[in-house]
Amino acid sequence: MYRWILGLAACASALTAGDDPRLDLAFKAQVQFDHVELAVTPDLRDTLACVQTQAGLLPVATADELPAVHYHKGFCTLAGATITHRANEFADAAGEFEKTIETWPGRPRHDKNKSPEPLSPAVNVLASLARLNAGWDESTLYREQSQLTTYTQNAACATGMVTPGFCQDVLQAGRVWLGWMALRHDLLNEAAPYFAGSSRTGWPEWVRGRQAFAARQYSEAARLYQQSIEMQKREPASMLGRLGPRADLPAELADLGGALLLAGNRTAAIAALDEAVKDEPSNAHALYLRARTKELSHQMDAALTDYNLASRAALAGAKDLASGDAHLYRGILLYRRKDYAQAEAEFANALNFDISAGLRPDASAWRHLAAVSNGSCAASRQYLQRSLSSVSPWFPVDEARTALAACPSTASPPPANRP
Repeated sequence: MYRWILGLAACASALTAGDDPRLDLAFKAQVQFDHVELAVTPDLRDTLACVQTQAGLLPVATADELPAVHYHKGFCTLAGATITHRANEFADAAGEFEKTIETWPGRPRHDKNKSPEPLSPAVNVLASLARLNAGWDESTLYREQSQLTTYTQNAACATGMVTPGFCQDVLQAGRVWLGWMALRHDLLNEAAPYFAGSSRTGWPEWVRGRQAFAARQYSEAARLYQQSIEMQKREPASMLGRLGPRADLPAELADLGGALLLAGNRTAAIAALDEAVKDEPSNAHALYLRARTKELSHQMDAALTDYNLASRAALAGAKDLASGDAHLYRGILLYRRKDYAQAEAEFANALNFDISAGLRPDASAWRHLAAVSNGSCAASRQYLQRSLSSVSPWFPVDEARTALAACPSTASPPPANRP
């Protein structure tokens, strides 16, 4: 770390206690900061003591010393926040790093012939990490993505306040957030480079698993998903590790269950989906995948129960009780009960409300399948045939083709504007 206090500490150690209260306080502040900085897992009592001594030092710090005192206070506050997980403490830490940035240019220049030393980019990144951990919304993510991109790309770590090694670790922690932000938008190829150098976080494995799934390599996807989930279930040992984005484990377990289902391992798929639902009973997607798995395992009554639960969960979690996903799941339930007319109406409703992007083609195909199954062969045959090219892996394509094979092929081509 940038140790302006060490000079004071050396003087303080040569003095008897009380000879110079300011130097004595500076020495104590440095020692307590060291306890926090050097600990693999900081102790909460040490972080609180460090924050208190830095706060006591602030009123007597000179302009040259002030940025480091704010930095030390911010660092110890942040370390404590990773233990307590309190949003206000993360916000306080961000505030101290912001004061470090604000006061850095005000330090006196002892050599007028030299350019002022730039502040380490790690301080800006730590401020972003603290703000993200304090809580975020879409506007926060957009703002912090811009900040992190600025301070992690081509950044020079051989500058003041932070040692180069720790600076590089901080910048990598910032890149992990950038990778996570790319993942939220399914930008797999963009996310992958950000996670390079982040072993044991589970994120590199997760991206490769998603890429394998997109390539229809379902067994490989399931293997990588499992590796990722096992790593992400462990509490990170380091402070920087605990500042990273948290995996949505119920959602990841649902994806694992889906990959296992498509790989043909239905028993393992049910186990993963059971765990996903146990962790998050309102996980409509996991309930839907479990219903589909049970259906393929010829457990029809259990499958119908899960389709019903999936519909209710999606509706309960929807804004203004309007959910295309809920209508889709209810439509499948009605279809399996052979109530084809009501099922077709539900699938049409699914298309009239907000629905998960990946499920919209399925809702359209289900609508046409219900119409064909209800006897509307001439009007719906070619619509169904056309829609099969864009459905998800969960749609029963073989069943639809069987329905098409039993359907007369004398229908006129459908108008181009029907969904």
